[in-house]
Amino acid sequence: MTRKAYFIGIGGIGMSAIARYYKHYGYEVAGYDKTPSDLTVELQNEGIDIHFDDCVASIPEQFRNKDTLVVYTPAIPDNSIELNYFRDIGNTPLKRSAVLGMIAKDKTVLAVAGTHGKTTTSTLLAYIMSVASEGCTAFLGGVSKNFNNNFVLSKSKWLVAEADEYDRSFLRLYPHIAIVTAADADHLDIYGAEKEMKKAFGDFVSQIDADGALILKKGTNIPLDKLSCKIFSYSYDDREADVYADNIELKQGFFKFDIHTPAGTIDNCTLNLPGWVNIENAVAAVAASMLAGAGNDKIREALSTFAGVKRRFDIRVNTPECVYIDDYAHHPEELKAAITSVRQMFAGRKITGIFQPHLYTRTRDFAAGFAESLGLLDELILMDIYPARELPIEGVTSEIIFEKVRIKNKTLCAGENLMDALANKDIDLLITLGAGDIDRFVEPIIKLLTGK
Repeated sequence: MTRKAYFIGIGGIGMSAIARYYKHYGYEVAGYDKTPSDLTVELQNEGIDIHFDDCVASIPEQFRNKDTLVVYTPAIPDNSIELNYFRDIGNTPLKRSAVLGMIAKDKTVLAVAGTHGKTTTSTLLAYIMSVASEGCTAFLGGVSKNFNNNFVLSKSKWLVAEADEYDRSFLRLYPHIAIVTAADADHLDIYGAEKEMKKAFGDFVSQIDADGALILKKGTNIPLDKLSCKIFSYSYDDREADVYADNIELKQGFFKFDIHTPAGTIDNCTLNLPGWVNIENAVAAVAASMLAGAGNDKIREALSTFAGVKRRFDIRVNTPECVYIDDYAHHPEELKAAITSVRQMFAGRKITGIFQPHLYTRTRDFAAGFAESLGLLDELILMDIYPARELPIEGVTSEIIFEKVRIKNKTLCAGENLMDALANKDIDLLITLGAGDIDRFVEPIIKLLTGK
């Protein structure tokens, strides 16, 4: 059996976690990515050989054979030189989701699916399991501030994983317990229609163990006719749900609340994480952890010490003069949740938002929804579309969102002009939004706002 693993697209958040897994278990690991990032630097510091040109000659010679485990992300185009090299020599490269499924096969899986909310929910679930039980192995879609990593390793039987709906990746997982946070229309480039996407969610939850459980956001409409497991609904504060929050108090931007469950109430919970949507994520994570054996006291402790996830409602500056928040929101519903949370926390402040649309297809399919959500801002700076894996689509630019936004203070701005544009503005509260490379502006923005 080969002890070599090569990753095409190693800098992706999901890919890097799997690369770390194989490195820990003694594999020789290397990989390619399009651009350097903080994450690729971390992987290199951990002893992983990475290069940034799609070139066969750059692949370390010992990996250039049909026995190497080759893993690739769906973000890699079909004309990738390295991907096709391995196929041509008789190797069978595997998608990231297939490899995660292989790793998960011998574990008891706690999976978190949903078109938004899954990264924070899965990271909090992993943290609760680490505090409250024998721990867990976790593959996360963001960098946990508690673990300072997107990968958690344990000898525990439990494995926490994000179950990604893109490319039907989540159908590689067979959970014991699964959370579904939302099933709003998305990835229509893959599914064609919302109905087909919901059908895929139905197929995913049908794979839950018969003696397991589905924890489903109340009001989420997916097919449940194939299920044989128990179903528990959850909500932010709807008392008709099986699990919900109550007695919610907002104090200095953070929350105190009780969580009602079928097994009783966990009172006096504190979540040191801003945004009402994070109470909802916490309710889901708590429900799953309780079913996995976590006790009330440890759950309460984990909630109070959870530090959150980088780029998920991440407050980077908070002074009387200005506030700066960075968030990964890239779907209209995520934008709405982020902006309404800011309004709740910082009532009366002028909110300026910078949004970078992600993907031409998503922009085309949800332009009206993006415009409606962005209209909740006081001022909008709208950047060019981040293409990721896609080629341009004729007629699809940020302007199809821009023209629909019903606020007067709005500006189109290319990335190279962003910092100059910000330097001329009087910022009260600023939020950056998007899943592309908008994060490269975070540190320069902090420096601009604080002078250090």
